[in-house]
Amino acid sequence: MAARTDPADPRPRPVRRERIPRTAHRCRPDCAPPSPAGAARPAPRWLSVLNPLPGRAAVPGLLVVAVGTAAAAGIAHLVPFLNASTVAVVLGAVLVNTGLHRPVLQAGTHYAGHRLLRIAVVLLGLQLGLPQLVDIGLGGLVVVVVTVAVTFAGTRWIGRMLGLPRARSLLLATGFSICGASAIAAMREVADGDDEDTAVAVALVTVCGSIAIFLLPALRTPLGLDPAAFGSWVGASVHDVGQTVATAHRVPGALTSAVVVKLTRVVLLAPLVTGAALAARRRRPGTAAGTTTARRPPLVPLFVVGFLAAIVLTSTGLLPASAVHAASVAQTVLLTAALFGLGTGIQFRTLARTGTRSLVLALISWVLVAGVSYAGVRLVGG
Repeated sequence: MAARTDPADPRPRPVRRERIPRTAHRCRPDCAPPSPAGAARPAPRWLSVLNPLPGRAAVPGLLVVAVGTAAAAGIAHLVPFLNASTVAVVLGAVLVNTGLHRPVLQAGTHYAGHRLLRIAVVLLGLQLGLPQLVDIGLGGLVVVVVTVAVTFAGTRWIGRMLGLPRARSLLLATGFSICGASAIAAMREVADGDDEDTAVAVALVTVCGSIAIFLLPALRTPLGLDPAAFGSWVGASVHDVGQTVATAHRVPGALTSAVVVKLTRVVLLAPLVTGAALAARRRRPGTAAGTTTARRPPLVPLFVVGFLAAIVLTSTGLLPASAVHAASVAQTVLLTAALFGLGTGIQFRTLARTGTRSLVLALISWVLVAGVSYAGVRLVGG
C-alpha cells in the first residue's frame, strides 16, 4: 500500500483507494462482457440468419467437410450395410483424434456442424405435410404421441439418475424420441450445452439408428408383425428419417406405413422444442433488479420457425414433386456434411470420462422407444 507524508507530521499516512463496485455479471468464458454505459449494443442474434454465408476463414474447413461428405457417401455406397450419417460422424472423429484437425479448419467444420445442420432441419419440413396426420388415423397418432412423451420424459429422468449433465440428457432425449440429429440440432440452443454434448448425442443416436437397420427386420418374425405393422413400428421407433426408410425397405410392404408414422412423429418436433424452451425460460428468468443471469433461450429458435413454414408450404400443394425431391436430396447431403462437422467435436479422451454413462442412457432410451412403440402397435393392431 502506498503512503504519503505531511511536512507538519512526519508519520506516513495510508492512501485510501477508491472502491470499485463489484458487478454481478456472470457469463460463460466464451461470451462477451457487458457493454459499458453509452456503448453501442451488439446486433441481435437473429440478425445473423440474414447473412448465412460463411466467411473467408471457413473456406479451408468447408473444403475438408466436402471431401469428408463425399467419402462418407462413397463408403456407404460401396458397403451397403453402412449408413452415410454414421460414416460421416466416424470420419470427423478420426480427423480430430489423429491431430489432423488443424486450427485453420475449425471455422469451416464449426460452420458445417451449426449452420448447415439448421438448414437441413428447415429442408426436412418440406418432406412433411399436414394431411399425413389424417392418413395415420387416431390410433396411430395416439401411439406416436405416447411414444414420444414416454421416451422423452423417461430418458430425461434416467439421465438425472445417472448424474449426466442436464443438456446432454435433454439432447439425447430429443434425438431418440423424435428424429435423431435433426431434432438434436433443433433443441441445441434451448439445451445450452457445449459442442461436446451435441457431438456425443449425435454420435450415439446415429449409431443406434444404424444398428436398427439390421436388427429390427431380424426381429419382425419373432415379434409376430406383418409388413404394415412392422412399418408402423419402424416409423415410431427408428430415429433418423433416412434410417427409417432404409430399415422399412428391407421388408416388402412396410415402407408406406413407416414413412407416414415417422413423418407424423417429426411434426411433434416444434411443440417439443417450444415446451422445453418455456421450461428453460422459467429456470432462467432473465434480468432481475441490478443483476444479470444466464441468457434466456428463445421461445422458438428461428430455424424451427422455418421448419414449420416449410411444412405449411408443402401442405398447400404448390411445390412440384421435382422440387420436393431436390430438397430431400439437398437435406441428405447437408445433414451428412453437418454430421462430419459435429464428429470433429468428439474427443475420445473426454468421451472416455463420461461416455459410459452416456452410452448406458442411449441404450436405455433406445429400448424405451422401441418397447413403447411396439406395445402401442400391437394394441392398435398395426
